[in-house]
Amino acid sequence: MQHRFQIASIGQIQCEGDEYVIQLEEQFIPGLTNIAGFSHLQILWWGHRTDTQAHRHRYTVGKLFKQGPDTIGIFATRAPARPNPILVSTIQVSSIDVSTGIITTPFIDAEPGSPVVDIKPYFPMERVRECASPPWCQHWPEWAEEAAQFPWEQEIHFENSQKT
Repeated sequence: MQHRFQIASIGQIQCEGDEYVIQLEEQFIPGLTNIAGFSHLQILWWGHRTDTQAHRHRYTVGKLFKQGPDTIGIFATRAPARPNPILVSTIQVSSIDVSTGIITTPFIDAEPGSPVVDIKPYFPMERVRECASPPWCQHWPEWAEEAAQFPWEQEIHFENSQKT
């Protein structure tokens, strides 16, 4: 049985200089009460640039990663083209201005203009001690702080990634 849901944007992601800004809509600003002290947040955002019927009916992609399989199911990726383009990023907090509803971060893998649908604190207890992944991605960074320096442009295989 398929269920239908309504999701409303609570804010938007923008790029300002060398930082990214998450600007909340005014009515959601009270939701930031007592958020100070969290070094990281999980941002759920809408992949608005891939929100098309074609992308929503895409369940597999071709070779997405150079060391990856020739075909990969969309649920085995974080690709934005998916049945529901709900994406999640764990961000490092640079600052939070609770009075204006602005969160700044050095990086988020979202496009400027991406709608934000939820914000959650990242808790250290969310780490998994014995996390496993398939061999084709085991050479990826172990920690988020290392991911920014990883040569992702050498990892992504764009030639065949558009296959469905």
